[in-house]
Amino acid sequence: MTLTAILPGSQGGQESRRATLRRNFWRGVGRVLRRKPSRIVGVAIVALFAAMALVGPMLYPAHLPRDNNALYAAPSLAHPFGTDFEGTDVLALVITGSRYVILTGLVTAVITVSLGTALGLLAGFHRGRWDSVLMRITDMQLTIPGLPLLLVLSTVWKFQGPLEMGLVLGLLGWGGVARAVRSQTLSLRERGFIEAAKGLGLSTTHIIGRELLPSMAPYIAMNVLIAVTGAIYAQVGLFFLGVLPFDSNNWGVMLNLAVFGGGALTSTAALPYLMAPLLAILLLTLGIVLIVDAMDEIFNPRLREE
Repeated sequence: MTLTAILPGSQGGQESRRATLRRNFWRGVGRVLRRKPSRIVGVAIVALFAAMALVGPMLYPAHLPRDNNALYAAPSLAHPFGTDFEGTDVLALVITGSRYVILTGLVTAVITVSLGTALGLLAGFHRGRWDSVLMRITDMQLTIPGLPLLLVLSTVWKFQGPLEMGLVLGLLGWGGVARAVRSQTLSLRERGFIEAAKGLGLSTTHIIGRELLPSMAPYIAMNVLIAVTGAIYAQVGLFFLGVLPFDSNNWGVMLNLAVFGGGALTSTAALPYLMAPLLAILLLTLGIVLIVDAMDEIFNPRLREE
């Protein structure tokens, strides 16, 4: 039995209300973004990096051109961030390396948030044995030392692509999300609209999918963005430390080669090669933080300014 069955003829009214809610929501999003122009800048930055990851590598050949006469060339109009130890344009390296970094971050975020949300919802809603078993699994996952495990895995498994990298990072990072979602679910399951849904005899799948999940959508969306940031830091750090093989170009590889190969910390010649990926990471992180700030105000009425 559904609310539509109880109130025949109300389908059209429900659709109209949903359309009105959608319009009001997007108007509210526009107001929140306009209130602080920095948030619009954040959206523009993330959109720029998304376009760079999607289209950027298509603008360059598979093997970037090298100039043996311009090793560690200084920044110029032809090379805004100079060249590397092979005479390759650093800006081209940043652009072509963005796809690996961002795709890994997205895969990690999807796996982290999907697993964490699913297990947290089930544990918080069912409680009892479900809660005990799932939370013990979560506690075990949280105790797994990520870096030592990745060190061991790197000796037997070559992370040849962003999907594999994202899969491993995602499987190592869902525990915190599961704990947080469980807490939210325990709070929401006592609300009146959940009790009403149970009283109507609606299925557990309907209650979780149609009632609980939409109520936590804002929190989940913000966790996706935060997980992307964490995944970027993790993978860049692993490549910088030399834990993972340099099978593809990305920002972590650039940092490693600039510091340990080019001596960027002791010589100014390789400094632009070091600063370019650092600037990219900083800008992308800044864009995500500004968007999370806007989302916090959009979905939290207490933070909205009149």
